[in-house]
Amino acid sequence: MKKRLLPTVLIIAMITGAMAQKAAMTLTFTADNNAQHLPLNSILIENLTQGGDTTLYAPDTVLVLDYITGMEEIGTFSGKGFSLSQNYPNPITGKTTIELFLNEREEVVVTVSDVLGSEVANQEFPLEQGTHSFTFYPGRESLYFLTARAGNQTRTIKMFNSPTDANVSGYCKLGYNGQQETGARDYKSGNPLNNFVFDLGDMLKFTSFADQGEQVITSSPTGNQTYYFNYAGDPCPGTPTITDIDGNVYNTVQIGNQCWMKENLKTTTYRNGTAIPNVMDNNTWMNLTTGAYAWYDNDISWKDSYGALYNWYAVVDSNELCPAGWHTPTDSEWIILTDYLGGESIAGGKMKSTRTEPDAHPKWYCPNVGATNEFGFSGLPGGLRDFNGAFNALGRSGYFWSSSEYTSYWAWYRFLHYYGSNVLRLDYYKHYGFSVRCLRD
Repeated sequence: MKKRLLPTVLIIAMITGAMAQKAAMTLTFTADNNAQHLPLNSILIENLTQGGDTTLYAPDTVLVLDYITGMEEIGTFSGKGFSLSQNYPNPITGKTTIELFLNEREEVVVTVSDVLGSEVANQEFPLEQGTHSFTFYPGRESLYFLTARAGNQTRTIKMFNSPTDANVSGYCKLGYNGQQETGARDYKSGNPLNNFVFDLGDMLKFTSFADQGEQVITSSPTGNQTYYFNYAGDPCPGTPTITDIDGNVYNTVQIGNQCWMKENLKTTTYRNGTAIPNVMDNNTWMNLTTGAYAWYDNDISWKDSYGALYNWYAVVDSNELCPAGWHTPTDSEWIILTDYLGGESIAGGKMKSTRTEPDAHPKWYCPNVGATNEFGFSGLPGGLRDFNGAFNALGRSGYFWSSSEYTSYWAWYRFLHYYGSNVLRLDYYKHYGFSVRCLRD
């Protein structure tokens, strides 16, 4: 079997600290459809906290963003910001175009260096406010870094090169094309980095576009992370995504006559704006008779992969857990789903995500028996929090509440596991913390 190098879209966000300390955050994006890699055409990145957006285009697109953690530098940035677009085409074939946007007149120094740090071009330009275009002609190196400096700010992009005898001149050249008129940009990405900034804690929305449609992920990244877009199944007609009160965006999937969230719920706020208590203490958790949630192992880094774990009291709280127009499914509504998928003995495999990568989450531990995800439910093994407050089974089992009570102490739920293709209809203590999937009314 031939091995294929799978195209992956990367964002590398460069962080410049108040004390000139720098760190690197790498966000990697990829997609699949029923365990088969799916090439992405583009990704739209929106900053929901500060506003602004930019777009990445495949293949081999790398975007470098500078963001500042020092308060004094943030103030400077807001008054004298500039942005540097990713070059196009990238990889370079003979020549490539770069755009630079200035909020005000600046003396700008543009340098290009190779992977060893040797400068191959260095020019200074007195530039007016607006968008300016440059052309770079590469040599024979396969990678270049273009850096623009204005005042005390620096922006850098990484440029890949595909050198051939036909398109290489043997030396590097940087040319200035002039200032563009307002609205006259001729840049394929459509959204260069004008006014796009990122600070730690910002909520970002990633929208991927492929031939099969689009998918959405929201996240507040704090470190290197890989994001997977799952294209299995068809979005609900007219409702491809749904947003909760916290601003988390969920993809949807139509299965039979039901419209489901394709991801585990992760809201920390009831529909009416009331905060859901985040209970970390084990003794407090075991004595609760009111709604609460927890992140697995009390670690918020699991939020994006597996969502939150809610006790049953949160599920039926009158403040409403799911977004408007949605609800936690009843036991009968779970039965409708599993019957549509062929019955409980085989429905589990059809409900489970097929992800089993050893070093990336979300994933199922192997062998993940029978997993096909053929209808796109994309069930994930978010584990549980038990009666005593202990966490268990992440990666091995997925537990999903229904809103239906069994006794005054127990309620119905559904259980998916990595060692079987069935789904179990079970009941257990209401104190337990399970995942929640919302169903459209």
